[in-house]
Amino acid sequence: MRKDDICYSSACAIADLIKRQEIPAEEITEIFIERIERINPIVNAYCTLTLDIARDQAKKSDRAVKKGEKLGILNGVPASVKDLLLMKGVRTTFGSKIYENYVPDEDSVALQRIKDAGSVILGKTNAPEFGYKGVTDNRIFGSTRNPWNLERISGGSSGGAGAAVASGLGPLAIGSDGAGSIRIPSSFCGCYGLKPHFGRVPRYPTHGIEAASLAHVGPIVRYVKDAALMLDVMKGPHHADYFSLPTQNISYLQGIEEKPKKLKIGFSMTLGFSKALDHEVEKSVLNAVQNFEQFDWIVEESKIKMRNPEAILASLSMPGIAHDLGSKLNKWRDQMDKNLVLMVEAGKRWKATEVENAKLKRKKLTEILYRYFKEYDLLITPTTALPAFDLKVQNPAQINEKKVSLLAWVSFTYPFNITGHPAASIPCGWTKDGLPIGLQIIGSRFDELTVLQTSKAFEEIAPWQDKRPKFD
Repeated sequence: MRKDDICYSSACAIADLIKRQEIPAEEITEIFIERIERINPIVNAYCTLTLDIARDQAKKSDRAVKKGEKLGILNGVPASVKDLLLMKGVRTTFGSKIYENYVPDEDSVALQRIKDAGSVILGKTNAPEFGYKGVTDNRIFGSTRNPWNLERISGGSSGGAGAAVASGLGPLAIGSDGAGSIRIPSSFCGCYGLKPHFGRVPRYPTHGIEAASLAHVGPIVRYVKDAALMLDVMKGPHHADYFSLPTQNISYLQGIEEKPKKLKIGFSMTLGFSKALDHEVEKSVLNAVQNFEQFDWIVEESKIKMRNPEAILASLSMPGIAHDLGSKLNKWRDQMDKNLVLMVEAGKRWKATEVENAKLKRKKLTEILYRYFKEYDLLITPTTALPAFDLKVQNPAQINEKKVSLLAWVSFTYPFNITGHPAASIPCGWTKDGLPIGLQIIGSRFDELTVLQTSKAFEEIAPWQDKRPKFD
């Protein structure tokens, strides 16, 4: 097997190679390290490498196989973790000069569970400062580039994770998503990304309260079954996270092999409020939606109507940003992202009554989806309103030459952070310029399994993994 083919293999296949010692974990790890050393300087996906740690973990993985020990389901499989999540003994910066030299003394729960399952951790992936935006750049590590076009963004805030997976720099990446931060880079980089139901994967330890009720932890991968595998490992309650959910007595990896016999799927190109959609994205998503009819599932356009929830998102997140960073402005203002500083200052002006009003509107939005999912099993939309855009742009001012609001390009992702529903982005096509396009699959509350099953079915009839970015 060629080295590049190994780098683009599924985690499940790699785990099997190691288990049979057809290719030992140490050799697998060196193959990925070699590729990282060659490709990462081009895309800047990893911000901190942990190669010595990875080599030690790989040795332990091979010893466990040779001794006949019980193996974790990720034994020897390489993975990465976003730089917003803690890694014990390894610099964790949150993309901010404030924490440039911070070294935590414990792992995040998600990372600890991945490590306990035997995974080999290659490093931390790049993120914008405190993950506050959908473009991955910061003052410590610079910009992460899109592997399909190095002059385009990789998305954010898990942009380093998406770029790493798309570039063959690791089969598994742990990301986080407060307004689309797993799904946006998955769409822009041509990966599969799953935002599990809120609380399915615990968030602990956390710094501050910003996005406390919005942020989800989840996988970015190339194969749907690898997302199910990661979710099996990361799911389950934790006593330090009062939002964490009880364990469902199911295996997502086993469950995705069963295709639903009956599904009623609604699709929407606007959600009732989105005003602009790139023509190529719209065409690709509409064509992809029709593929589901091959399974004798009912597919029809939904009449779902939401009011623009942009103000809800702002009211739930910006006071938290102000709480977390307001005291740091005097010392760090000049070394912080200018737009983040503006958000901190704006967040200070929020009134408690405005926040409570946002909570009421959040409840009403959740009720809209409750009524929707009484009739439908899934909701499908574009993931983003346009493909990956220029590195120099933070928020596109226009879509299809039409002026749009600040968050118009992510109007399909953040509503489901507000409500907590599980949602995934899966590649469904390519622009004429060779950029990936993502389709979003949203499930009813607590139902990641149907999202994964449907994603697996779509993957089987419209695979994308044969496409690889070219760097030479």
